[in-house]
Amino acid sequence: MIRKPVVAGQFYPALPDQLRETIKGMVDETAEKEDIVGLVSPHAGYIYSGPVTAEVISHIKFKDTFVILGPNHTGSGAPLSIMTGGTWQTPLGDVEIDSELARHLLEISRYLQQDELAHLFEHSIEVQLPFLQYFKPDIRIVPIILAHSSGETFKTIGREIARAVKDLSREVVIIASSDMNHYESHEVTKKKDNQAIEAMLALDEDELLKRVDDFNITMCGYAPAVCLMAAAKELGANQAELVRYQTSGDVSGDYAAVVGYAGIIIKKKELSPLVKLAKQAVENYVAEGKVVSPPEVLNPEMKEKAGVFVSTHKLGELRGCIGTFEPQRDNVAREVITNAISSATRDPRFVPIAPDELEKLDYSVDVLTSPVPVESQNQLDPKKYGVIVECGMRRGLLLPDLEGVDSVDEQINICRLKAGIAPDEPVKLYRFEVKRYK
Repeated sequence: MIRKPVVAGQFYPALPDQLRETIKGMVDETAEKEDIVGLVSPHAGYIYSGPVTAEVISHIKFKDTFVILGPNHTGSGAPLSIMTGGTWQTPLGDVEIDSELARHLLEISRYLQQDELAHLFEHSIEVQLPFLQYFKPDIRIVPIILAHSSGETFKTIGREIARAVKDLSREVVIIASSDMNHYESHEVTKKKDNQAIEAMLALDEDELLKRVDDFNITMCGYAPAVCLMAAAKELGANQAELVRYQTSGDVSGDYAAVVGYAGIIIKKKELSPLVKLAKQAVENYVAEGKVVSPPEVLNPEMKEKAGVFVSTHKLGELRGCIGTFEPQRDNVAREVITNAISSATRDPRFVPIAPDELEKLDYSVDVLTSPVPVESQNQLDPKKYGVIVECGMRRGLLLPDLEGVDSVDEQINICRLKAGIAPDEPVKLYRFEVKRYK
């Protein structure tokens, strides 16, 4: 089958030269390319969502095959539809379906059905293709259209995609085609979209489904996003990054009723050995009550003696942070293990972390230099230096480069509050630097 373009001349220019020039004016051909597993990209008219799609596509290293998941806007065809053969046409040329991968996926899938009708008049996959062709004219695709079903079904399809990719040792990029919240004010849309984006950045399919329902987020491609996250994690992805967000109001100037657009990339990132150790320490203690031992062979960073803070975050929000001002143990490895467990279970601001939260956590480890006394606030910098405020036996510490802490006065006031030091009590100030591992 030849699937002809249905929104050329509406969502994007129908003339090849004009389309190519339109895309050229939006992409960044000098952007640093990243090896990614998948991405979220919008599918509105190029005048509105094109800049977001252009920026996210500009940052990826291309592979031969793109598995593209789109929502069903038309109501036509089978609810969970895959095309396994044929060609998609755009003004920039033909795009072949990767039949071997598509047929294998259909063979192993519990839910996908071979169907062409769902694809004939659906724009959510089509609008992605010219951007991909601009960079690599000979791409192949596996097109999948998803209508309403259960979250478990979407997650299963995602895992099946990963299995098919592994079975054939295929190098692919998975695209979830989705706009965000629809036709509410700019302020409301941004607030709702932030909820969905947080869940996607945490690679948490269940949280995305919950927030879409709880906050009534009219994100048309939530199902493709759930499939993408499930597949990406099976393929080893462990990090997501928001590349760009805007609404249609940023283009039209009409902020009364907008549509949101998010460009997100999902990739594999090797955790540093210290963060791996912190993660292992928390998971073993919370799940089994066991304290892990340091590795038999310590790398240079673990052999040092230093103060260490371990922070845990859940869906971007702080979930615990405990540390030592100065070294208390034989080496940084033991410092990390002890403080990671304390961060998860003994931070007085939070209840202890439960086993069902472990998959939703991110970790960071800060290794501190020795504190140095300073004579005045002029020697401090909230982005570069952490601060210790001391009054007698009371000491309050704040790490550097924290979101929302932009001035030295804020740093000192927070330290005073943490240590129970009154605003008018005289204090000694110390500064330190950190090496932050994520």
